[in-house]
Amino acid sequence: QVQLVESGGGSVQAGGSLTLSCAASGYTYSSDCMGWFRQAPGKEREGVAAIYSGGGTPYYADSVNGRFTISQDNAKNTLYLQMNSLKPEDTAMYYCAARLLSRGCGTHYLNYPALFGYWGQGTQVTVSS
Repeated sequence: QVQLVESGGGSVQAGGSLTLSCAASGYTYSSDCMGWFRQAPGKEREGVAAIYSGGGTPYYADSVNGRFTISQDNAKNTLYLQMNSLKPEDTAMYYCAARLLSRGCGTHYLNYPALFGYWGQGTQVTVSS
């Protein structure tokens, strides 16, 4: 079965960096929309970044554009999120998500988490001021 397993979360001070990883298994990593989402307590799930596994332009939420970088290693079926210049407002549970055999992957998909059929268990990121 499809599994997504995140890792790399932790606690950092503002201005610090973290790299999240998402190991995918149970399917062929080929033509899928892969995304990172986050959810802070009391808030709705928010799309952070997305990338098409077949290659192409990555997409970012305005709140992280210029600070976060999404990337992938198709040979390892692994998705990454490099987070720099972290702010306290970045504190949240971060989730990896997959929309398999997707025809596209763009900003639109970040606004609709329901488009992603598979989710990891999440990894906590805490940024202190």
